[in-house]
Amino acid sequence: MSLPPPAAVICGLLIVLIPFSLVGIALMNCGLGRSRSAAHIILSTMLVAATAAIVYVICGFAWQGFPGSPGYALVVGGKQWNWIGSGRWFLAGISFDDEPALLAASLGMFSAILAAAIPLGAGGERWRLAPIAASAALMAGWTFPVVSHWVWGGGWLAQLGQNYDLGIGFADSGGAATIQVLGGLSALSVAWIIGPRRGKYSSEGLPAAIPGHNMVFVMCGGFLAWVGWTCLNSAAAILIYGASPSRIALVAMNSMLAAGSALATTVLITRARFSKPDASLSANGWVGGLVASSASAAFMPPAAAILVGIVAGALVPFCIEWLELYLGVDDPGGAIAVHAVCGIWGLFSAGIVGRFPNAAPNQLLAQLAGIATLLGFVFPFLYVVNSLLNRFVPFRVAHDGERQGLDLHELGANAYPELAGHIDDFMPR
Repeated sequence: MSLPPPAAVICGLLIVLIPFSLVGIALMNCGLGRSRSAAHIILSTMLVAATAAIVYVICGFAWQGFPGSPGYALVVGGKQWNWIGSGRWFLAGISFDDEPALLAASLGMFSAILAAAIPLGAGGERWRLAPIAASAALMAGWTFPVVSHWVWGGGWLAQLGQNYDLGIGFADSGGAATIQVLGGLSALSVAWIIGPRRGKYSSEGLPAAIPGHNMVFVMCGGFLAWVGWTCLNSAAAILIYGASPSRIALVAMNSMLAAGSALATTVLITRARFSKPDASLSANGWVGGLVASSASAAFMPPAAAILVGIVAGALVPFCIEWLELYLGVDDPGGAIAVHAVCGIWGLFSAGIVGRFPNAAPNQLLAQLAGIATLLGFVFPFLYVVNSLLNRFVPFRVAHDGERQGLDLHELGANAYPELAGHIDDFMPR
């Protein structure tokens, strides 16, 4: 893998801007939660970023690798299947003048951080700091690198094209599988293990609405996520799939069209159902459109981006309601519907509307094989390892801590001390 100097410089600049998406996710999760845990969710995001970055550099990139780097392979049915990278820890053996390797490592680090941060939305207001850090280390040190190797590192999902003539192999030009679906499925496992917030469900099992405390944070987070997603989609397409830097304009257009059409769809649906648009669901619809566009933003026509966004915008409100009402899943940030469900839709749509380089027939079959792997193997793995982790480092905060709020219980101070009520305020003087 090699890049001409202009493309390498542009790719590096795009990677530097990817953290805007992390800031956007943090603000959205903060705003969609209650004020008594606002500082906790921001600190949790920073802790995830710190933990994931360190662990990924220690061992994650060694497992992930990049196209053309060495890896361990198995021979099955007379065909070679690459399943994991064989690099050295601490980026040893990589020259600091080796642009493709350093760019791949940097892109992988920020991608691992995003995948580890997505579950924070599902565990909001009840997930403790220590297990958050442990889960992030597991994601960045093993789960994300292995899945990314399969998809981005020349692994067996990417080899479906050359081994079985399934298109170009499983295609994911912006991290819909490696970041979004992976993070969303991790969020589902965490939400199931940790259980709903107290007061979320009545004795009859009906969910109650627990409004977020700051919709301005949510909306601003959506705009920041748009910037970060555009840069992420562009950098991955250039670095992994060899797209021309001129495709950045198409990525920006398609990302905007998908997000905009998703937002408009969610606004119309919530207005029709509730008589007025719902701000939180609409913001999640916007991000759902960004997620759905990630699989093929650099390789689909603008008209297709609008269609992809419309479907994503319809999926978000119905999936959030379905998860709450029928599965008893309490997901304050909407991470499961936005990242897992819309990510899967994006991967599926890439097999239909994607126009990838060196296109070949049966691309949709390759996409279905990748989706089946994520649902049938990766999700059970995530659930089992998080369940085991929960036994050693209990995920859920104590009852009193949840009642007080995680800011006071785990951090010792509220994010908004002027709004914190004191019993003395209600006592006669």
